[in-house]
Amino acid sequence: MRVLLSLFSALMLLVLVGIGGVAFALHHYAQGLPDYTQLKDYEPATLTRVHAGDGRLLAEFATERRIFVPISAIPKRVINAFLSAEDKNFYHHGGVDPEGIARALVEDLRHYGNGRRPSGASTITQQVAKNFLLTNEVSIARKIKEAILAVRMEQAFTKDHILELYLNEIFLGNRSYGVAAAALNYFNKSLDDLTVAEAAYLGALPKAPNNYNPVRNPEGAVARRNWVIGRMQENGAITAAEAEEARTQPIQLHRRDDAAQFNADYFVEEVRRTLTDLFGEKMLYEGGLSVRTSVDPRLQTIATRAMRAGLVSFDRRHGWRGPIGHMDQFDNWAQRLRAMPAPGGAEVWQMAVVLDVQPDVALIGLTDGTRGQIPMSELKWARRALDDDRLGSEPRHADDVLKLGDVVLVDLLPGQEAAKAAAVANGAGEGVKPDEIRAPGRSGKATRTVKTGTPPAGLNYGLRQIPEVEGGLVAMDPHTGRVLAIVGGFSAKISVFDRATQALRQPGSAFKPFVYLAALNNGFTPSSLILDAPFTASQGPGMPVWRPGNYEHNFLGPTPLRVGVEKSLNVMTARLANGIGMDKVAEYAENFGVVDKLPRMLSMSLGAGDTTVLRMATAYSMLVNGGKRIVPSFIDRVQDRNGKTVWRHDNRACPGCSNVAWSPALPVPVIPDDREQVADPRTVYQMVSILEGVVQRGTGRAIASLNRPLAGKTGTTSDSNDAWFVGFSPDLTVGLYVGYDQPSSLGTHETGASVSVPIFKQVMAEALADTPPTPFRIPPGLLMVRVNPQTGRPSQPGDRNSIWEAFVPGTEPGSHENVLDGSQGLSPGDAAGAAAMTDPDSMEPGSAAAGGLTPGVAAVPGAGTAAVTTNTGTGGLY
Repeated sequence: MRVLLSLFSALMLLVLVGIGGVAFALHHYAQGLPDYTQLKDYEPATLTRVHAGDGRLLAEFATERRIFVPISAIPKRVINAFLSAEDKNFYHHGGVDPEGIARALVEDLRHYGNGRRPSGASTITQQVAKNFLLTNEVSIARKIKEAILAVRMEQAFTKDHILELYLNEIFLGNRSYGVAAAALNYFNKSLDDLTVAEAAYLGALPKAPNNYNPVRNPEGAVARRNWVIGRMQENGAITAAEAEEARTQPIQLHRRDDAAQFNADYFVEEVRRTLTDLFGEKMLYEGGLSVRTSVDPRLQTIATRAMRAGLVSFDRRHGWRGPIGHMDQFDNWAQRLRAMPAPGGAEVWQMAVVLDVQPDVALIGLTDGTRGQIPMSELKWARRALDDDRLGSEPRHADDVLKLGDVVLVDLLPGQEAAKAAAVANGAGEGVKPDEIRAPGRSGKATRTVKTGTPPAGLNYGLRQIPEVEGGLVAMDPHTGRVLAIVGGFSAKISVFDRATQALRQPGSAFKPFVYLAALNNGFTPSSLILDAPFTASQGPGMPVWRPGNYEHNFLGPTPLRVGVEKSLNVMTARLANGIGMDKVAEYAENFGVVDKLPRMLSMSLGAGDTTVLRMATAYSMLVNGGKRIVPSFIDRVQDRNGKTVWRHDNRACPGCSNVAWSPALPVPVIPDDREQVADPRTVYQMVSILEGVVQRGTGRAIASLNRPLAGKTGTTSDSNDAWFVGFSPDLTVGLYVGYDQPSSLGTHETGASVSVPIFKQVMAEALADTPPTPFRIPPGLLMVRVNPQTGRPSQPGDRNSIWEAFVPGTEPGSHENVLDGSQGLSPGDAAGAAAMTDPDSMEPGSAAAGGLTPGVAAVPGAGTAAVTTNTGTGGLY
């Protein structure tokens, strides 16, 4: 008995010591633990999603690709898959699962000594504690801390909150954080659309996502998924029939649906910069913002295609610069071709290697192993580019352009798509074998022709070349400022520099409408006569005299203001700017946002001041919208992770838009127009009408064949460095320029009319297709008079080309009109204006006033000219 008592006492002592040791350990490790209460309001780093105007995904910004989903929105099927795999007693234990620990202990004893890593037996709550608050250190100390935190968290938080943290935080491979991101990245599905098999596969991933990759380890992935399916059946989450069906399904990964995405690299970069400015980088990459942009995918596609076509067309006119690479050995040529680095911009077309050259055709092989041919008709353009903008002779044979082994860029010609698909479907493989191309010598290099492989019938390609010239384009809604499309260059793979918004370029004659608008608001009318004759201006002591010239090297004498814009007359514009004063010109340029501060130099009237395409498109938008100020915007609305709108472009109040049950009988809410009026809508319309004349009769007349109301202005800077066109329909503005990044001449005969007008025309033709023509809107307070556009005088019987001209009442033309000769800074509306105006009937032929060769010198007090745009004698800005 005494012995039993001693044993019992010893046992009790050991128990007390054990309890004391455990209590001490718990007390020791409980000191300095992380504050778990921070998880109460925890918001995990969540990706920001950027959407196009039609809802398609544009881009995602994230440090961790996570889509946060509240527990209430996660389907039970997904929850049960993870609970079955990770913690079937989750809703019944207090943070630590004794049953699970015992089960893991038995399992570890069974496999003791075989090198298998011990089972962790961690509950989901313990995993949350580890993932959020602790490290991945493998130690008893961490396990004790993990258990303590898990028990405390269970006492502080609901089970659903803990599970929500877990399912949104866990890494599941394939760049996926959280179950929602994993469902998209693995199966291209929302959580609601996952099958039992798919949910079970996601539930199998937490332990080791890389080990169960179905591409690298298909057997292991299926086995682990089926184990989870078995656990789900065992726990009653699914029936036996559902489990059996799920086990028979293969694991099929699906990439994100391309139809639900849209690529607009330059636009996305503008959005990224804007969001960073508005919210900061941390919020952008971790804040889970939902961003609705203004981009119109259809118009963006049209604009990109038209800009690339215009750049390619220009580049072709200036010659062939040769292949992008060369191949000497042809064994496994398709594999070798795929391994060759592609230059930026090559993604637009396909890489090909020349396998044989015949007199009238070049046979090629492509990266997918198929073959084709480049007919001679597609090589005619490829004249060798020489120095000084000269070209070599026109190719007569294919080998004048291409040689065996040349690596070039090609594009499948229209109508060849079916033949191409058939060639790929038939398994073209490597196509031509080496001995079908050339008999290789000992070195393996091609030496002589033996037999030529015949390409599939009709598989014809065109030879392509990445343009050296660049450009930028903006399309926008002129009434709201919403930017609908941006083309920042030929390809963002060449350069992410956005030439539409970042490139500062001289607009040339595209600036002139703001000179003439200033005149229209200072007493001039579209019929006012301005002298087009040689003109010089003093630039100050020690500076050369400035002599602007017209592009056509001629002078028209007294000319209506309208014609000066339509024919882009430089000398007449300079004389007009001198007459009204550069202060007034600068006022309008600055009010319309062309520049922030225009230097008061006369050469600025011909577009010598630097600006961007976005600024010019915005300024022209304020012409067509009736002189209302707009602010360009790439973003319509930004919502936070909870769906609350935190920013929007249109901040107008709409009391009748919220909390209203819709009914067909309800009137449409009226939203006030609070846009600032920056100019008289009457004179603004006069300018729009004049710019419509540019398209109908002037430098943009190539656009007139579209047979719809369009207006705009060409621009060509000195030495033809940049070619511009900015124009609009009543509801769409498009502005663009083409030029080299390092400014140099586009060519002696290249102008805005030859380079940029075709691009604008293509954009408008496609963008406005299937829409009825809409006339430009005429504001009240104007008097419409039939005039002869060449003279500005009221129409007479027999005038064949009369137009309706808009006049502010009281300013309509008579049969006699004075002419501004620019000798003084006065407008025709001034009381003393007669001193600066000349009676056209008194001008003698050959005199300076009538357009002779002996100009008078007009002093411009306090005004100089920009040397970069000075054009002495002949030529000018077009």
